[in-house]
This record gives sequence, structure tokens and C-alpha cells, in this order.
Amino acid sequence: MDLNYYRTLIAVADDCPVTESVVPEARGAKQTIATVQYELLAGEPYVHTQEDVLFETWLRRQDLPGLSEQEIARLRDEFFGRSQACLRASPLPKKYGWGLAFDDKGRVALCPMESKEYQDLLADDGVTVLKALRSRRA
Repeated sequence: MDLNYYRTLIAVADDCPVTESVVPEARGAKQTIATVQYELLAGEPYVHTQEDVLFETWLRRQDLPGLSEQEIARLRDEFFGRSQACLRASPLPKKYGWGLAFDDKGRVALCPMESKEYQDLLADDGVTVLKALRSRRA
């Protein structure tokens, strides 16, 4: 089952508290979901799929050093054996002002809400625009 998006922009949530993108900061010693996802996507735009980001975020927060590739593959299968929230629920577009732009191969990059690229994607008829989930009920 393919959980990835293609030619899609996950736009900033309607109730996002910022007016321009903000780099998330770690709280204490453990990284937050937002900091892990930001590091993955800021460092490697259009490299990872939604599935990669969701699994790698979960894995990094488990503190499981020294896993073999087989163990990682098994954990990934188990991870996707359960239902997972998509990146519409990510704190990046919900709280920090980052759009998530997916290319035609399902790879994702950060897109600051104040950028021309973000505005162009919103206006592009060839791109599906989905809003990030709201933090609060309307």
C-alpha cells in the first residue's frame, strides 16, 4: 500500500500561529517530531518520501543504536502494519509555517509559507493542495 503524495502541496494549517516559517527548536535532550522532520527535509530536499519521513522520525525517537539493515526493515514493516497519521498532521505545517511540497515521484521538500515557490504551488492547477490538519476545532 502506497501512502505517499504526488504533485501535492500540504499547505499550512488555517490556525497556524506564525506568519512566516520558523525553524523548530529541540526541547531538552530528546528531539521533537518537528526537529527530526525539519532536519530530514531541510538537509535533503526531494530525497525522502512521506513513508521515509514518518518511519525515520519514529525510528530516531526510539533510541535504538546499532540496528542492522534487517532489523530496520523488520521495524519498518511493523511500523506500517499499523495505521499512521500522514504528514498533514506534522507540526511543521501545523505550527511552524512550513508547506510540504511533493514532486511527481512522491519525494518531499520544505517550502516556507512566505516564499514565492509556496505561492506558485498554491496557484498551480497541476498541484493538489491539501491543508494541514488544524490544531484546534473550528
